[in-house]
Amino acid sequence: MKEKASALRSEYIIDGVPRRFTPADILDECLDREPEASQVYEEFEPIVDESVDPCPAADSLSGGDAQEYLQAVAGIAGSPRNCPMAFPEEFTKSRIAKALLDTIWMKGHFRLGDLSLQAKWRWNPRPLGNMAAFYSSVEAAADYLDSLGICLSSYSFNESDRVSQIAFKVAATDRQDDPDEEIGPEDEEIDLPGNAPFGSPHPVIGRKRAVPDQLVPDRESWIIFVPFDTCEFRLGGSLICQAFGHNGDNAPEIGDGDYFIDCFEIIREFVEDKVALSGRTVGDGGLLTALKAMCGGDTGAKIDISGIMNSYDEDKGVRILFSEVPGVLIQIKDIDFDYADAEFLLQDIAYYPIGHPAPGSGVIKVKSGRGGGISDILQSLLGSQATEGED
Repeated sequence: MKEKASALRSEYIIDGVPRRFTPADILDECLDREPEASQVYEEFEPIVDESVDPCPAADSLSGGDAQEYLQAVAGIAGSPRNCPMAFPEEFTKSRIAKALLDTIWMKGHFRLGDLSLQAKWRWNPRPLGNMAAFYSSVEAAADYLDSLGICLSSYSFNESDRVSQIAFKVAATDRQDDPDEEIGPEDEEIDLPGNAPFGSPHPVIGRKRAVPDQLVPDRESWIIFVPFDTCEFRLGGSLICQAFGHNGDNAPEIGDGDYFIDCFEIIREFVEDKVALSGRTVGDGGLLTALKAMCGGDTGAKIDISGIMNSYDEDKGVRILFSEVPGVLIQIKDIDFDYADAEFLLQDIAYYPIGHPAPGSGVIKVKSGRGGGISDILQSLLGSQATEGED
């Protein structure tokens, strides 16, 4: 980036087309307060860049060794991720969704409309296409936040020589006491700002989870997958593509804010009412990676994804298992299944009861009725040795 250019305040010319607004103009409209009185900024040089297209590649991930896929993806899940420059819009929206979904499990009483986010871009501006991707990321963030009814409490840009990363964090009004003071049980909840446009009176959010993130070893209980968007399952920009150096697929076109709001409302209700025995965010690494993290000790799982594949008319099980469409996995008691079913139907939410925990097995076994490659039977031991599962 030029020395006299500003990532936030410069005008952008991308693919030869001047952009009307600066990133700061766009992000200021997302703030949960009126922007400060306009200041006189020095005149910055424009930023000129070109968009980066995905690299063409054969769809080599349509089949293969499921255990190899899972081990490779699980090995890098949880690490900071660079934005895939071919998919900045989709990746940005997935970061927003993940920040909100990680909050859904917490104690307290709040709605999606009570939340606001802090946004941080740490960005390498030098390679061709990176600043075009940054501008697209800002536009995508503003568009998705608007559809969700969510505001920003703050935003920032920091230049980096090595990474291009995006982070969103739920903002809360924390205590101003001594940071070294021990937090007692009475301090388990912290106030939310309370100025969200679609918020509720006196919302609070807990410091701790209301439900565990690992399966309760109840073989009669149900594991339910709820995607929080109506988009197709695709692998572009995902961890499985990163792990295998493959980028021959489109990215999920995340963006149905109204549907996300409805899904959030019902899952949040299950958490607050203790209907959910456990829960996990489906994001980085996809459904199977989240399920592996949800299993612990000698508790595995036995699931069937054929219902999801049939619903989406999808013949590649690897997409269902590793696509990073935002969603959740929840575990509910068998006795609560009819209640959950009625609630999902009432809100017109698509949900998929995919199977049950398998106490004592330590194995994740996935079946598909569509057949072929990874869609047949997947087995992955949660330890160092694989064992034989049931047929």
